[in-house]
Amino acid sequence: MSKPIPTRNAAIERLESFLPTAGRDYRKLRNHDLGPGRHGHVSRLSPWIRRRLLTEEEVVREAVACHGPSRSEKFVQEVLWRTYWKGWLEQRPSVWQVYQEDLRALRTRAPVGLDAAVAGRTGIEPFDAWARELAETGYVHNHARMWFASIWIFTLGLPWQLGADFFFRHLLDGDPASNTLSWRWVAGLHTRGKTYLARPDNIARYTAGRFAPVTGLARQGEALTETQGHPRVPLAAVGVPEVAEGTGLLITGEELAPETTALGSHRLAAVAAGFPGRLAADHGLAEPVVSFSTDAARDALARAASHWSVADTWLEAGSYCADALKWARTHGLNRVVMHKPAVGPWQDCTLALAETLSAAGIRVAWFRRPWDDEFYPAARAGYFGFFKAVAPRLPGRSPN
Repeated sequence: MSKPIPTRNAAIERLESFLPTAGRDYRKLRNHDLGPGRHGHVSRLSPWIRRRLLTEEEVVREAVACHGPSRSEKFVQEVLWRTYWKGWLEQRPSVWQVYQEDLRALRTRAPVGLDAAVAGRTGIEPFDAWARELAETGYVHNHARMWFASIWIFTLGLPWQLGADFFFRHLLDGDPASNTLSWRWVAGLHTRGKTYLARPDNIARYTAGRFAPVTGLARQGEALTETQGHPRVPLAAVGVPEVAEGTGLLITGEELAPETTALGSHRLAAVAAGFPGRLAADHGLAEPVVSFSTDAARDALARAASHWSVADTWLEAGSYCADALKWARTHGLNRVVMHKPAVGPWQDCTLALAETLSAAGIRVAWFRRPWDDEFYPAARAGYFGFFKAVAPRLPGRSPN
């Protein structure tokens, strides 16, 4: 399959082409990693969903409409993992904060074996192949991500934080919540004491024998522990604010289809978007990730300008905050509306931008989709309890 095109139209086309296989075929084949360029049996929608060029709600609605609630359930469950992870981390922001602190400390003393691992030179054939595939394509099959994380932690003995960082820097669908918490889950930190151990027979089976036999893997994986607690912080609904005269929309990187939100029916005075250079630099994002994110934001900006019939303004990477303030002043805005990002780099960046605007006397108002307001709070504990709670409220599903 070719590299994803960072536009909403391309996302919709991919969804339409995948839908016929989102039922029984997906359930049967979803765990198989057939190698680079042979991932057509899974949706590959995540780079678009991660940035909301395509929303979870749209994907779930179309899958249920195509296959019915029962046959589409496995695919729907996989889509909902993203919502679960984001809702869980949103209620426990200290996990992200501590992870970032750990990374800063680990980067000052790189452990032995790190360079070989990220370069795919460990001598463990499947692991090395996945490391190269990630660096070359920005993608690794979900099952392979679990094997890779397990080998990184339990066989190579490397810090999980550096592995999560390696993924986040290179994955086109790199999401702070999904990525960080998945690595913690493999390590036995998310579900305390429960680890995921990569087994040679499992790898051989689900890679169609491409990697067999695999030798040298850890035979056991003792769960990691941490002393830091992460208390849950209750969430308040955000919704959509009233939009008065002199309101502009600043499009951020986690909500790139703003015209499909409740804001779409309001009148706006101006729209702007960009991809902050500081976000890319602070997190060491690979060039393909920055390029995809930037082009996706440009696509969102063009659609928004057309939808609201206003001029569009691009905020340059190196002067993102300054350009945003100039944009607001140029258009005489007294209020700027922004999507409230979930915990992660975009939230950090957006809060800093809000301070800049507020200091200049420009009010900032936040919005969030009803999907997030409704489902995030249900991510209190494990995934299956979460899914049981939200399933009756999903598009196309009827309450029991």
